[in-house]
Amino acid sequence: MSVLDWLRGTRSARRQLVESRRRLYRMALAWSGDPAQADDLTQEALARALQKAHQIRDPERFDSWLFAVLNNCWRDHLRRRRPEPLEEGAEEEMATEDPGPEELGSSDEIGARVRAAVAQLPAGQRQVVSLVDLEGMSYADVASALDVPVGTVMSRLYRARRALKERLLDLHPAEAAGPAHLRSVK
Repeated sequence: MSVLDWLRGTRSARRQLVESRRRLYRMALAWSGDPAQADDLTQEALARALQKAHQIRDPERFDSWLFAVLNNCWRDHLRRRRPEPLEEGAEEEMATEDPGPEELGSSDEIGARVRAAVAQLPAGQRQVVSLVDLEGMSYADVASALDVPVGTVMSRLYRARRALKERLLDLHPAEAAGPAHLRSVK
């Protein structure tokens, strides 16, 4: 689909815009952890994309360009946000022990544990792991979207997966010794 079709609002363009919005929202939610913030970031990214649609050099890489716009919105949000001081007693709440195996019975609880582990990753690692593993983007597309070298994508992904493995080992200890999930770079 061409950018002109997208701007003109053809039926196929509208379908792609709806699908792109869903994907952007999923990424914004994975990065921010807050549904309201994710919605705001998605809206801001789409508004900027409409304003800057003339800047798309390669319409075939529309999705990568759109994720780059979202990444810029996320960076702007992080720059504007100031660290909030912890309330009294918050440190004690944060130091609670991880739940034991008996408390991790349902898949909902496991999903929540995985989301919490991903949320604890540094922002760069969280972005890369969500784009590669959730969206299935290639390393090159992620590098383009985040404006970093492919090697940086690979190292962040390695570190993110290693950290997630360490945090989630107690979910499935038998799988701890298995091979790492790696893809070849094209």
